[in-house]
Amino acid sequence: MCSPEEEALLRLEEVFSATLARINSLVLQPLLETTPEPSDAQGREGVRLLQQLHQSSQRLWEVTEESLHSLQERLGHQDTVGLESLLLLRDADRVLQVHVEYIESYASCVVVQAFQKAAKKRREFWRGQRKALWQLLSGMSSEASVGTALAQALHQPLAHHVQQYVFLLLSLGDSTADPYPTRELVVHAATLFGNLQSFMRQVLDQALATQALRHSLSSRLRDLLCTPARRLLQDSQDVPVTVTPLRAERVLLFDDVLVLLQGHSVHTFDLKLVWLDPGQDGCTFHLLTPEEELSFCSKDPQDRMVWQWKVTQAVCQALRGKKDFPVLGAGLEPSEPPTCRCVAYTFRAEGRLCQATYEGEWCRGRPHGRGTLKWPDGRNHVGSFCQGLEHGFGIRLVPQASEDKFDCYKCHWREGSMCGYGICEYGTDKVYKGYFRAGLRHGFGVLESAPQAPQPFKYTGHWERGQRSGYGVEEDGDRGERYIGMWQADQRHGPGVMVTQAGVCYQGTFQADKMVGPGILLSEDDSLYEGTFTRDLTLVGKGKVTFPNGFTLEGSFGSGAGKGLHTQGVLDTAAFPPDPSSTRKRAQPEPCADRMEDVLDELLLHREPPALRECLGKALSNSLHPLGKLLRTLMLTFQATYAGMGASKHLQALAQEEVKQHARELWAAYRGLLQVALQRKGQAPEEDEDTETRDLQVHGLVLPLMLPSFYSELFTLYLLLHETEDSLYSQGIANLSLFPDTKLLEFLDVQKHLWPLKDLTLTTNQRLSLVRDKCFLSATECLQKIITTVDPREKLEVLERTYGEIEATVSRVLGQEHKLPMDDLLPLLIYVVSRARIQHLGAEIHLIRDMMDPIHTGGLYDFLLTALESCYEHIQKEDMRLHRFPGRWDSREHW
Repeated sequence: MCSPEEEALLRLEEVFSATLARINSLVLQPLLETTPEPSDAQGREGVRLLQQLHQSSQRLWEVTEESLHSLQERLGHQDTVGLESLLLLRDADRVLQVHVEYIESYASCVVVQAFQKAAKKRREFWRGQRKALWQLLSGMSSEASVGTALAQALHQPLAHHVQQYVFLLLSLGDSTADPYPTRELVVHAATLFGNLQSFMRQVLDQALATQALRHSLSSRLRDLLCTPARRLLQDSQDVPVTVTPLRAERVLLFDDVLVLLQGHSVHTFDLKLVWLDPGQDGCTFHLLTPEEELSFCSKDPQDRMVWQWKVTQAVCQALRGKKDFPVLGAGLEPSEPPTCRCVAYTFRAEGRLCQATYEGEWCRGRPHGRGTLKWPDGRNHVGSFCQGLEHGFGIRLVPQASEDKFDCYKCHWREGSMCGYGICEYGTDKVYKGYFRAGLRHGFGVLESAPQAPQPFKYTGHWERGQRSGYGVEEDGDRGERYIGMWQADQRHGPGVMVTQAGVCYQGTFQADKMVGPGILLSEDDSLYEGTFTRDLTLVGKGKVTFPNGFTLEGSFGSGAGKGLHTQGVLDTAAFPPDPSSTRKRAQPEPCADRMEDVLDELLLHREPPALRECLGKALSNSLHPLGKLLRTLMLTFQATYAGMGASKHLQALAQEEVKQHARELWAAYRGLLQVALQRKGQAPEEDEDTETRDLQVHGLVLPLMLPSFYSELFTLYLLLHETEDSLYSQGIANLSLFPDTKLLEFLDVQKHLWPLKDLTLTTNQRLSLVRDKCFLSATECLQKIITTVDPREKLEVLERTYGEIEATVSRVLGQEHKLPMDDLLPLLIYVVSRARIQHLGAEIHLIRDMMDPIHTGGLYDFLLTALESCYEHIQKEDMRLHRFPGRWDSREHW
């Protein structure tokens, strides 16, 4: 059975639906039809608002009809249709939203006085409609104007209707016997429409206050500040407040902006970018904005509290993007605005951000977090910000003035400037990869042009305040030159080495980008000149030339136009050949390892072998670890110095010493980190190492771990230096490869009782086998593994195992354990080396000799390496010896 409240709701909806229809026909339709097309912008805006109100009224009528239909269904089918089917209950939020839209449309018309203006323009028409209009109203004075009557006709019926909604829904909630969920729906609907009553009063009060404000402002300020959707929340003429430092004459708080009027100046602050700080004295509070910090002060603490509360709630409302419901600050949303926000803002004050637009995260008036900063001139920065400054990783585009190109900076930033590692791609097609400080290149970095540039170049080394300074390597692709040495203020200055594409190597001193004083000049054929030069490496003045055969020429040198080089001096044919490795070594850069707190504890846990070896291996392979970062910097510098254009055999001695120096630097860096770790834990520092202990750790521990990073460039220099002797060795290997196994053993004077004939396949009538590559096969395969590692110690271990395989084969042949004397070992080792056919064996041997741990000097490894060197030298000479071998095998014979 339906309750009396439901029947009352049915009658209420019927009446309201009919009233809305009458309002539409008597008020809204005539307002739109009788209002002539205005010529001014304000008039057109009024018409637009009336059209919007008409549409809202239409939607309000439609939802009322839906509600009426649901009530009729309920009353007609009480047994099958439950109370929860009523539109007011099951879809109360949608019904409420339609009412809110109508109220806000109506309030916008009130603000611009759309009803009064429409009535004034068609005064005669509305005078004839006066009687019908007054029938819609109750309590309206007959003296009231038509404009006021129109406004009341569009508001009063709705206010009465909502009031009846609340009364009947509350009564229905008290009387319903339905289960708990249905009762909750009734209570929820009653609460919503109760709040709607408060909301209607608040919206209308704000609209009337905003309408009054429009009348009090000049036409300029009215056009600047007043829009139909904007509402006045507080006026300092009603609640006095003083604002410093701007000393505003009037303060206006709208629902989206705060406005300070000061003479002819208008200061507007977007509420989304306003942060409030309560004051300490009870009469003051502070507002933070992107470019101003304002203090609000009032003599009356109550007035200060009103302003502080109103501003706080207005900021919350602006951030939510909608008007508060049910009333300002009384909703379920937090009453305190969030500290961090995401808003767009264009800076106006003079400075580096003038006219720049920032869009992103803010905190207390400053860009803070992720964001994008754009300037009118095309500059664009995307990245992280901290307290208003670029801080963290960011990408900045800077347009070039002359062309449609950009410089792109992908860098780390600190307090507004590039600081740390970055990659900069310039519009000129140059690229810089390296470190910055205070916005300038500073520290290690690489600057290079595009490969297709007309004048290609590359600089790898250190920078200071944007200029090349310290140790660096420059490659000039256009001139085919490479400079390796010291720099100062962007010029070559100090000791350096110049290598030309023709293989000429100059070593001397530079000053202000020019060669000065004496120097050394090494040519590709190993001729060496010591003396002075012109800028283009022409010999001039007193000097000395040492030729590859040891002859020397000492005297005065010069050149004239078209005359070539001429000299006067003494030729000495009794001198000894020079040692190319005696050239001076250049100064090394001082690498700087970054300190990383999170790795110190691990260093303390792994101080003893083999844990220390494993720890160092992981550190050096990690580019984020301070030791790995240092190794990467050293490696890049080494590659730039010795690889590619200008690689010269004369640099081999420098390179191998530099690798050892880098190993010492890495060990020193490790020791430094360890001392810091001990100090942090309050432990006693380790005692200083003596030179012998340090060298043992460097060669035995660090060098094998870091050598792979330098091996490719280093071994290339060994190949260049030993190219001639390796060529002779290769020819000897080619000649010896023509021999069958037994012929080769015989040729090498290996004693026949040591021949492993059991390993050979012999025919019935043959004394000597023609089989090749079968004797000492295990030793040969073992030796071939010497090229599979870059560690000198592992190469020596391969050599030791090869020796063991040779002895094991001989012991098997003899049927007993046998130790080979040197006289027997050498020819057998020559045989194994010739069959292993290792390319560039000379370069391998010399690299092992230069890089092996000094602890092995005079030991087994030293002995075996010496034996391998002897084999290498013998094989180089085998071509001549073959012609003196009386029973040599003729390769023209058929097998």
